[in-house]
Amino acid sequence: MKEITVGIDIGGTNTKFGLVNREGNVLHQGNIKTTAYAEFLEFFNAMANALRETIKLLPADHKIVGIGVGAANGNYYTGNIEHATNLRWKGILPLAKMFTDEFHVPCILTNDANAAAVGEMIYGNAQKMKDFIVITLGTGLGSGFVCGGVLLNGHHGIAGEVGHTSVNPNGRYCNCGKRGCLETYVSATGIKRTVYKLLADHLEPSELRGVSFDDLNTKMITEAAHRGDLVAKEAFEYTGRILGMKLAETAVHTDPEAIFLFGGLSLAGDLIFKPTIRHMEANLMPLFRGKIKILPSALQNQAAPILGASSLVWNHFEKQKLEMA
Repeated sequence: MKEITVGIDIGGTNTKFGLVNREGNVLHQGNIKTTAYAEFLEFFNAMANALRETIKLLPADHKIVGIGVGAANGNYYTGNIEHATNLRWKGILPLAKMFTDEFHVPCILTNDANAAAVGEMIYGNAQKMKDFIVITLGTGLGSGFVCGGVLLNGHHGIAGEVGHTSVNPNGRYCNCGKRGCLETYVSATGIKRTVYKLLADHLEPSELRGVSFDDLNTKMITEAAHRGDLVAKEAFEYTGRILGMKLAETAVHTDPEAIFLFGGLSLAGDLIFKPTIRHMEANLMPLFRGKIKILPSALQNQAAPILGASSLVWNHFEKQKLEMA
């Protein structure tokens, strides 16, 4: 019997899911609209139905052995989504138990950045690493820490929230309730806010001046920068400077071999990598300089969130084997 895991990535707009084998091949995948369901139970029932229909596509000699879920504010210890700011359903949502009750297999839930870190360790460029960090640069900024080959969850299951460390205590307002959080400067939303600030400060022509905030996206900023747009180029320099300085601070806590950048903003390539590396090296404690690599994730494709979530199951089984040995 061939063992298959389910990977589910719950985003603020869309929820992606897929069936994944041990080699990291996504056999079948699909998605539903997260925002289409006013009540959490409606969402869960729609997700369960979509999953059942997809499982029917598997050959008879394949079986589902577990479900992995990545979601903002997902707590590994409780299996709950707890007070997620990017989801319309509030409070504590016992998702892992609901999936286990429905499908009679273990369900492992954690936040989306932790899922990306485990995915990098199981399937990606960190397969031979024991100490590394994954920074996810999406709508917000997430982070997952692996130390000694083990994902760092912390006492409350919410360790490693670098996105909510402070850049400026009197800075930009954040959805978490604080001001000046890193993710308000370094994320898809953060760089958009930077572009608008720079447009107000600069008098030079920019192709971004005629674009509304809602229509602006990182791809447009990236393309403008490649065409030499001054505001777009400066927005990446500013973003990379803040990220590099914060990574220099973060590195001293866990002494990582590498820091992986993952997500939409990281697809800008050298525009974000070069200033990040330059400013990290300039701000690192001298003992660390030249020793920590900044690398792109190996999972930069549409299936990456599914792979990251599914890898939680394999990681769970590996931990069980070690505990029994």
